[in-house]
Amino acid sequence: MALTLDHIVIAVKDLEQTITDYRALGFNVLQGGEHPGRPTYNALVVLADGAYFELIAWRSPSPGDRWWELLNQHGDGIVDFALLPPGTAATVSGAQARGLAYSGPHDGGRLRPDGERLQWQTARPPSTDLPFLCGDITPRALRVPEGDARVHPNGARGVLSLSIAVQNLDASLARYRALLGEAQGTHIGTPFVLPGAAARVATLALGATTLVLTQPIPGAAPHTTQAHQLAKRGPGPFAVVLGTGSPAAQPHQAWHREQTHGAAIELVVA
Repeated sequence: MALTLDHIVIAVKDLEQTITDYRALGFNVLQGGEHPGRPTYNALVVLADGAYFELIAWRSPSPGDRWWELLNQHGDGIVDFALLPPGTAATVSGAQARGLAYSGPHDGGRLRPDGERLQWQTARPPSTDLPFLCGDITPRALRVPEGDARVHPNGARGVLSLSIAVQNLDASLARYRALLGEAQGTHIGTPFVLPGAAARVATLALGATTLVLTQPIPGAAPHTTQAHQLAKRGPGPFAVVLGTGSPAAQPHQAWHREQTHGAAIELVVA
């Protein structure tokens, strides 16, 4: 079974204000709850394709936590993303057998506002160009609500693509091949230079979502989005495109990052 996109992590300093602002953009935002043993709490924007945004904040400083360090140093924004494995331990074992040193599984969980306790296992990658893994122990529907929770006034239905800045495209592709193995439903494209973007890219199809690995061409203008990501935050996800099937939606909408708390989010009719 293929790995699919589970969620995109957006770290913010003021969760309540972020919830208000995302609702103003037409997203249905749900209170997530507290993470026992950590000073973090979150809210969710769950999409019809099953992926979601995790809006996460800290109640107290957390030195040594990479997400908190990125937030503290560079402000709100996308800090990570997770794939949903068919089995966390088996996926880690397969990646390790192919030479990719994922760590885990590590136990984790969340206490929802209604008192429901959720349990999952994560696995951490050896480099930040790769996703972490998040596999459920309790039913996923408890962690990722279904039904009307996935309906948004702005029409957003799913993640079409997620762009990931990388230092060395060929090395990153080798790591992704080791992670994905021969999983059915995945496809890794041939690298190419994207015209007008000063970047060399490759695409990875994971179900309905495409990961776009992006390496700035050496000597290219340093103001490009991917170059800025690498210079400020290092390798990792930096932009997402959502799809909508609503005929009333604008053909293309890109929200200002002040509205999205640092996350580059676009909505297109697909």
